[in-house]
Amino acid sequence: MSAEDEPALWQRDVTGAIDLWIEVGQPDEKILRQACGRSKQVIVYVYGNRSAEAWWANQSSSLNRLKNLAVTLLPMESVRALAGMASLTMQLQWTIQDGHLWIADGIQTLHLELQRLKS
Repeated sequence: MSAEDEPALWQRDVTGAIDLWIEVGQPDEKILRQACGRSKQVIVYVYGNRSAEAWWANQSSSLNRLKNLAVTLLPMESVRALAGMASLTMQLQWTIQDGHLWIADGIQTLHLELQRLKS
C-alpha cells in the first residue's frame, strides 16, 4: 500500500504539509511517533481481534502520550464481510455517523460498529 516511511493514506494541505496520516494494521510505535511529528492528525485502524487487542495492550501506555493520535478497532468479522463485497467493478457508498459505519454496494449493506481505543 505504501512505502515504509509513508502512510497507507494521507491528506496534504495546499503547502504540502500533511494534515491527516492514516495507518491500517498494527504499526510499530516508532512509525506512529514519527507520523505524529509530521502530521496534524494520525489515525490508526487496527483489526485482528486477539492480535489487535494484544498489540494495543503492548503499545497503549506509550501511544496514549501522543496527543494527535486516534486508534480505532475494526471488528474482524466485519472486515471479513467487507472483503466478501470486493469485486472488480464495485461501487461502494459509505456513511459514517456516531462511531457507526455503513457500507453499501447496491445489493447489501454492511454495518460496522467502530470501537475507539484512543480518541
